[in-house]
Amino acid sequence: MSQDLISKTITFVKDKLQSAEGGHDWFHIERVYKNALLIAKEEECDLTIVKLSALLHDIADSKFHDGDEAIGPKTARLFLESENVDESIIVHVLNIIENISFKGGKVEQKFSSKELDIVQDADRLDAIGAIGIARAFNYGGFKNRGMYDPQIAPNMNMSKEEYKNSQAPTINHFYEKLLLLKDKMNTTSGKKIAEERHRYMEGFLSQFYAEWEGEK
Repeated sequence: MSQDLISKTITFVKDKLQSAEGGHDWFHIERVYKNALLIAKEEECDLTIVKLSALLHDIADSKFHDGDEAIGPKTARLFLESENVDESIIVHVLNIIENISFKGGKVEQKFSSKELDIVQDADRLDAIGAIGIARAFNYGGFKNRGMYDPQIAPNMNMSKEEYKNSQAPTINHFYEKLLLLKDKMNTTSGKKIAEERHRYMEGFLSQFYAEWEGEK
């Protein structure tokens, strides 16, 4: 029954996100799902909850729904209820969806579980490294933001609302979020993978600035 539910969830998510922005589409979900399974191998956890949460965590990202943070959990609940999933599982999955996001790093989590730790790490890993760089510039282009402006410094003290509404160049996002994620990982496996991806981003930034200044 569990595998049948996972298969139905995959079909549901693929259909729901078929026209999504490239950094938040089915392939993002698939990568997070794979990351979560990899991390879960080293952790004591409920694998069904990990799988469902990884698959449903971005089913309706508030960024693409006028900032409505309720639409994701609501969409996930309706689907899980339609599949007669136990209420205790639904509640756990929704708590993960509601607490997974970075949101500028200023919002305190109101829920904790090993399953949240795993899925949150899996999601954060997809925001860093080579994929993270590609996603950052893809979203920046989607929002018509500049790549870099030496006159606009990163804002390291944004409120949640300022973070959500920022129109800063994409390079600023590295300092305001991406480079901070390494030290926010929850699991041993997540931390190890993040270290390598973090170094890759540092190398990219070094090369970017050298090319920008015509030094290389």
